[in-house]
Amino acid sequence: MNVRTAFVAAPLLILAYGLIRIADGFDGERGPGLAWTTGHLAFLAALVLFVPIFREMRRMLGGTLLATAGLVIGVAGLACAGAQFVIDIVVGLMAADHAAMSVLFDQVQAVPGVQLAVYDAGPFLFYAAQLMLVTHLAARRLVKAWTPLLVLLDLALPIIDRDFIPVGALLLLVSFLPLARRSAPAPRHIPAHA
Repeated sequence: MNVRTAFVAAPLLILAYGLIRIADGFDGERGPGLAWTTGHLAFLAALVLFVPIFREMRRMLGGTLLATAGLVIGVAGLACAGAQFVIDIVVGLMAADHAAMSVLFDQVQAVPGVQLAVYDAGPFLFYAAQLMLVTHLAARRLVKAWTPLLVLLDLALPIIDRDFIPVGALLLLVSFLPLARRSAPAPRHIPAHA
């Protein structure tokens, strides 16, 4: 997958996660089950796509120190957020019901450092890096001035209510479309002649 596709696919995968998450809650509980696992896999795939997205943003910014810091912070946050989603998937697969999931989550979060690194502070590095890089791009006039506002709204809406994740994902998609157009095209494969 090329980076242009990643700029579009990542928000769409987050949108899928948000919609699946809402559907999973129709019975009053979220997880375990197919919806829980599928939704979390969609978000995990989106996180993987942010690695080339962050690298491309850094490239667009000329590899400056600030852009490199954003990349490093972003990848650290991705690792923490990714660990959270892997734990969520494993817990969902191991648990027979929602009550059993709660017990397993309590056990995982009781491990020293896990709560802070994987749930509380670590994933916020991913979000901070997104905002940092997009703001830097706007300051350099590589994207519209309103782009960081859309990213900020995408980050803020789930804090207000997680059911707003799909709305935030659509805002992220709108903010990423200009970046997809500006990103480096995928190298063309030229077949070797015999």
